[in-house]
Amino acid sequence: MAPKWRDLADRLAEQIRNGEYGPGAQLPQIRDLVEAGEGSKATVHQAYKALEAQGLVTSSRGHGTVVRPSAPLKRLGIARYDKAKWRDGDEVAFIADRVASGRAYKRNEQTQTVSRVQADSLVAEGLGVPVGSEVYARARLVKEGTQPTHTLTSYYRPEHVEGTRIVDPSPGPAGRGGGFRVLYDAGYEIDHMREALFARVPTAQEVQLLQLPAGEPVVELHRTTYTADGTVVEFAVGIHSASRFAWEYDFKVPDSAQDTKGQA
Repeated sequence: MAPKWRDLADRLAEQIRNGEYGPGAQLPQIRDLVEAGEGSKATVHQAYKALEAQGLVTSSRGHGTVVRPSAPLKRLGIARYDKAKWRDGDEVAFIADRVASGRAYKRNEQTQTVSRVQADSLVAEGLGVPVGSEVYARARLVKEGTQPTHTLTSYYRPEHVEGTRIVDPSPGPAGRGGGFRVLYDAGYEIDHMREALFARVPTAQEVQLLQLPAGEPVVELHRTTYTADGTVVEFAVGIHSASRFAWEYDFKVPDSAQDTKGQA
């Protein structure tokens, strides 16, 4: 027989999923459920913690236990880097995601800090420089409204970005078109990228920064950006709240056998 807290958590989860408690709705106060005979304070508290671990609710002082939005934000895969978005317009990647998801955005929902740092082994390998080399780090925190969704830190070789808007510490994207437009204007047009994604347990700092509920993993993104001649002009590391994104890729399926026909 399931413990009482498990039964209560399962019933509340079902009510959330069928819409009885919609996104943003507040669940009953613990004392109200205790008075309704749902169990002791400890029982109800444990049930709420189980819902939080499932990513269904968030709990905070002053706001109680609130149902989280159910629709994740679309990450468009390669489409969010379409040159027409940033070269000819102003849809930097985080804005492209919002547009694709039909969600509102403000430019100040991305804030940034710029600093000159020594490359650790990950960054050094990504940029193709020796460990300890000085590089620029452009760290962004992106929010949807007041809720953080992800961080993204781009690393650059100084000779590529010195004196450009990329190293301007003003809040928001690096001017119209963001960092890719700055590189384009400096003569470094991006041509191709490599991305790696993996899920992991967040650090304590990431839990605090992204306001993650208990038990939620993060998705870490490594992005390497190249010019047509193979020069690496950016290496970026993103940390994404796993429940807030749905990754979507649309691409042509390779046919290596077809590509090599006729070659001798």
